Amino acid sequence: MEIHYQDYRLSFRDGGIEVHKDKELLYYNRRPMFLTVKTPFAVSEFYDAPYETAECSDGRLLASGTLRVPSGSAFAFTDTYETKGEGFRLSRSVRVVEAGDDLGFSSKFSLTLTASDNPKDYECFAPGVWYKQNEFAPSDRMGKDLDCEYFWMLETRCALPLFAMHHTAGGEMVSLSRWAADVTMRNQDIEQSENNTDPCFTIGSVGMSRPESRTLNYLYYGYAVRKDIPTPVDGLSIDYVYPGCDGQTPVKNVYDGLDYENKVMTFRRINHPVTPGFEQSYSVAINFGRHESFQEMMRDIWRITYSRLRDRLFCVDNKQHYRNCMEIFNKYTRKYGDSYGLPFACQLPDMDISSVSFQFGFVGQQPGIGGLLLRYGDRENLPEARQKGFCILDFWVRTAMTPSGLPQMCYNPTIKGFEPYPHYTRMLADGVEAILDSYVYLHKRGEEQPSWLDFSIKTGDWLVNIQNSDGSFYRAYYTDGSIRMDSKSNTPSVIRFLVQLHLVTGDERYKAAALKAGEWSFENAYRNMEYRGGTCDNTDIQDKEAGIYALFGFLSLYDLTGDPHWLEGAVGAADYTETWTYAWTFPVVTPWPKHPFNRYSISGQSIITIGGGADVYMAACSYTYYRLYLLTKDSHYLDFAEFLHKNTRQSNDIDGSCGYSMPGLGHESGNFFTQKMRSQYHWLPWCTFVEAEPCERLYETFGVYEIDEAQKLGDEELQRRNRVYEHYF
Repeated sequence: MEIHYQDYRLSFRDGGIEVHKDKELLYYNRRPMFLTVKTPFAVSEFYDAPYETAECSDGRLLASGTLRVPSGSAFAFTDTYETKGEGFRLSRSVRVVEAGDDLGFSSKFSLTLTASDNPKDYECFAPGVWYKQNEFAPSDRMGKDLDCEYFWMLETRCALPLFAMHHTAGGEMVSLSRWAADVTMRNQDIEQSENNTDPCFTIGSVGMSRPESRTLNYLYYGYAVRKDIPTPVDGLSIDYVYPGCDGQTPVKNVYDGLDYENKVMTFRRINHPVTPGFEQSYSVAINFGRHESFQEMMRDIWRITYSRLRDRLFCVDNKQHYRNCMEIFNKYTRKYGDSYGLPFACQLPDMDISSVSFQFGFVGQQPGIGGLLLRYGDRENLPEARQKGFCILDFWVRTAMTPSGLPQMCYNPTIKGFEPYPHYTRMLADGVEAILDSYVYLHKRGEEQPSWLDFSIKTGDWLVNIQNSDGSFYRAYYTDGSIRMDSKSNTPSVIRFLVQLHLVTGDERYKAAALKAGEWSFENAYRNMEYRGGTCDNTDIQDKEAGIYALFGFLSLYDLTGDPHWLEGAVGAADYTETWTYAWTFPVVTPWPKHPFNRYSISGQSIITIGGGADVYMAACSYTYYRLYLLTKDSHYLDFAEFLHKNTRQSNDIDGSCGYSMPGLGHESGNFFTQKMRSQYHWLPWCTFVEAEPCERLYETFGVYEIDEAQKLGDEELQRRNRVYEHYF
């Protein structure tokens, strides 16, 4: 009895399942009925057994059995395997038929891997949570310590509920993912703790495990309580656990007074009740494939899962949304003494100003906002908006330059001076590129601002002079140009500025510097997937924004040279970066009556740093993914561009009906994997900038505010307009 997908064959054998490719056994499970049972002692014990019956009917494999545990509880399993989509599908039901004195239970579907039982022989992928061997993750993130036993994570932590393992030597991949985006709301009266029971919990966990032949439970201060498992453990397996839990995770010992010297870990389980008649049902996609590289594997399984789970497109008028964004900027830009800018942070829903400080880029994006206001004021005939934009830009040009050629990064009008903020290369790129773009914009209109060009040239000269011999730049510098942070991970962020400065000045030094930075970025960011340190207020860990700036940089080099080498880099960065975006959705509650997530979906939000919270920064990329579609004719990029251009708006009070003080406002970021929104509930200028800026670029390039409207222009006209550097200066 067997079913097939391409070269892979799933079959029953002696009460278990096996997966062969040709004659080679790749994966198996000798005892597919697996339970953890929460005992009266509030610890979990593990039990498993083979199926009792198995048959083939209508092209499906049907298996069932009853698993009895020593307490007297009994659980009836009914599993159905079928070929579905681009792989296999397991549909499982586990029903409590008898109840002993157990307090809870969970079940697990897993496949043991035959190629190796060493996790270090695999590169893993969980979108936004785990890349390769998580070498660029913080020390407390899942997968960083591969000597653990249980690598399970709630699937709501992931941008798609997906976990894949790629055997680096053989190239074979196995992946498990939730079949449908059908998570329901958990019980809001129950908090997740060490080992709690929640009958409403419908989130699963994805991951892998290589357990010892002993149970594992941690007491609250980290002591491991263990007991022998009655059946053998076969080796390393890929797992789907339901209901979900967070596996072994290192934590800071908050009970320092106990003087507990061992490494403190947690293992937080969730259970369903052991009540006769209670039934859990879930469905899992099982995918296989062979891939030459992690990059290829990641791209393939992401797209397979994306096509099945991608949320519906949000309905939004992007022209009106753009105008709402610009009116926010127009209202909150003002003169502060001798300076112009927007507040650093305002509390929602009423925009209570909580901090005034101006950042050159990153979360402040002051020159970038100035450039948008300049254009908006001209287009809409709003002199006030134009003047405010001009004054922001001119303020930075007049005050931020230093003798070294490295601009200041953070101005505080209260002290009438600059704060001692690090000179991040990424933040530098944001601000100086906006100043150069604004110079070009006014030049095309016949209005010269030579000081703006001089500012850009001084910065470009500084970059050329301090560039490392390998083409890299350091992450941050002191005002005098000496090294402050010696990581090189921010190198891609300045490539586009250098390219465009070359186009404006004709100076070959800037082109040469951009190409050298591109080569370093190609070898390290792209080929080694070393996308890290992109967020200036986080440590140098793997993140999304480093991927965004690599995409911007590689694409600018391709626009300049036409060399397919750079298009390869852009495609690689794009494929990586999109995997940080919540393409699926699940219900979330917020503690505030006035919040868009009370009525809209979380899809379109994107994970910030590895395993962290989520924000709307992927909105900045809709225009770029659309351009990438026009260059590659890969329809997936068109779909993803439209998804970003619409679904990222869901964190905003899009039409004023949510109760924020202005339509278009949205919050900075938050964490919602628990289905409870946790956030500072405030607005920062970048939140609106990353939604308005790609709308502006789309309009300037294609004359429309909607991607589907651009599609009506016809391919020849689209390709002509997409050659952006032919029209840059």
